[in-house]
Amino acid sequence: MRERITQLNAAGDMDRQIAKILNDEGVRSARGKLFSYENIWLLRHRWGIPTAKINGVAANPPRWPDGTYSVQGAAAAIGVTAQTIFDYLAQGLVHGRQSTKGQPWQISLSSDQIDQLQRRLQRTRRSRKGAS
Repeated sequence: MRERITQLNAAGDMDRQIAKILNDEGVRSARGKLFSYENIWLLRHRWGIPTAKINGVAANPPRWPDGTYSVQGAAAAIGVTAQTIFDYLAQGLVHGRQSTKGQPWQISLSSDQIDQLQRRLQRTRRSRKGAS
């Protein structure tokens, strides 16, 4: 069991996917039940198996191999903080995806979008200075 979970995790499968694969293979828990992602999470933590990440254990790069940006990379490209990027994601000003909750963001940004957000930022900063 441990080897199979380690193998699936190393292949990049998330806990939910691992549970589905094991259930589809007919593997059952010690109590004869189907696996849930919570079971897999608990087993991974008990056995010291790290969460599968798109970049392994390395820090997030500014840009992913597919050309999308990490939060830190998008922040640097636009000239804002990482928290601002999270705000932009929530507001729909930038679009990104996560393979699953807790995984790194992959943010799609064109050079036109970067320019547009930088101009927006300049207008906002100017208006705050003049408001005192």
